[in-house]
This record gives sequence, C-alpha cells and structure tokens, in this order.
Amino acid sequence: MKVIFLKDVKGKGKKGEIKNVADGYAYNFLIKQGLAIEANPSNMSSLSAQQKKEEKMAEEELKEAIKLKEQVEKVTVEILAKAGEGGRLFGSITTKQIAEELQKKHGIKIDKRKMELNDAIRALGFTKIPVKLHHEVTATLNVHVKEGN
Repeated sequence: MKVIFLKDVKGKGKKGEIKNVADGYAYNFLIKQGLAIEANPSNMSSLSAQQKKEEKMAEEELKEAIKLKEQVEKVTVEILAKAGEGGRLFGSITTKQIAEELQKKHGIKIDKRKMELNDAIRALGFTKIPVKLHHEVTATLNVHVKEGN
C-alpha cells in the first residue's frame, strides 16, 4: 500500500515522502498513529499544494533575511562601558547587550543566539560580528565600544 508520511518515521520514511509499505503496517500502525495517510489522488494533490506553499514561504523568508542584512550592515551599535588602562574593559560586552542596544537604538530585533561571537568583547574599539540571519544569509554587524559611565 502506498502512503504519504505526515511525520518522520525512523527506518521507514521522512515527512512528505511517498512509500510503499505493508497493508497491515499501514492500517494498524502508521494511519492509526497519525504518522501517515493513504496515497490516493486527493491526498497527493493536497501534498503537492502544501509543498508549493512551503517553498513560497521559504522564498519569502530568504527575501526578508536579505532585507534585514542590508539594514544590519548599515548601522553601527555603540555601547558605553567602563575601561581601565590600555582600553581593557571592566567586565565584558555580551551578545545579549548588543542585541538589546540594537533593538533600543535602531529598532532592529535580532536574537542574541544568531550572533556568532566566540568570546565576549573585552576591549574598547570596533568589532565586526557575523550574524546568521538565515542558513544562506550572514550579515556583519559593526559594534563600537566606547569609554563611558
């Protein structure tokens, strides 16, 4: 019997795949558990419509990420911090502080986990931080740490 998988089933198939499985397995397990539906013409057409919708949404996400990249690369986030001799900070600047400042001053909301800062900023000056906006789009955010407060 041909079925369309609604969820990933280990060892059998992934979501959206159409596979041939034993009738008993299909009726008694896959369909009963809501893991698959029978691959009849109406279900096949709804699957193709759903896949087209998902492709369109993915394309829109990519366009939004590219737009956001342009916005992020235009701005410089300025953060004031106390510093000692030689420009070393008392404490450090984290991605959380950078994300909050970006939201407050420029109105751009980016999740701190998308910023790829290996170690917190511990010195005054400019730092370029890669920001992963989409699996295909990475922007570079400029952060300027100045002495203040």
